[in-house]
Amino acid sequence: MRIVVLTGAGISAESGVPTFRDAGGLWEGHRVEDVATPEAFARDPRTVQRFYDARRHAASLAEPNPAHDALARLEDALGDDLLIVTQNVDELHERAGSSRVVHMHGRLASALCQACGARVPVPADLAGDPACPVCGERALRPDIVWFGEMPYELDRIDLALASCDLFVAIGTSGAVYPAAGFVRTATEFGASTLELNLAGSEVSPLFDEVRVGPASVVVPAWVDEVLGR
Repeated sequence: MRIVVLTGAGISAESGVPTFRDAGGLWEGHRVEDVATPEAFARDPRTVQRFYDARRHAASLAEPNPAHDALARLEDALGDDLLIVTQNVDELHERAGSSRVVHMHGRLASALCQACGARVPVPADLAGDPACPVCGERALRPDIVWFGEMPYELDRIDLALASCDLFVAIGTSGAVYPAAGFVRTATEFGASTLELNLAGSEVSPLFDEVRVGPASVVVPAWVDEVLGR
């Protein structure tokens, strides 16, 4: 059975990683327009760099929870028949043991050089304007897909959705495209669909089945079912 799993902020929230926006519409105390657009970076790069430096440090202190661990167990069993597509920019999936992971919105641990286009491990806090280890220019920015930019590896994701038997969304709001449209794509190609979420999302009616509860509970239970345990 080929499975594509989409994970969102809800799976990392139980590890202490803040979710995307709070009830006031702020992103960890900042307006999205001030820290998550190319225009914001052009206007005030130091504030944006400091924001992502702080997020990177916070994410490094978080630990994978049972939901991440369960998906790593599933990969051990399915190998290439499982692809995890994550909207999250932390590396909790990898730290739990998963290796077949697509970070469609980028990664906090990576920097993008605006001079040479290289993607490199963050050499130091980006607010300190470190040099690119490839070209030497001081032109590094967070390797994060901001609003108005194209998510990464969409062709690979589309191919996986077109050939999977089951599409599972975990901890996603269903409000951000193109990820919110993945359930429609999978359905059109004949896959079964399952949503695992703390509460219903905007796209819950599109899924064949919805299970509600904390990711650390519902994800391991589902993985156990798949593995016949």
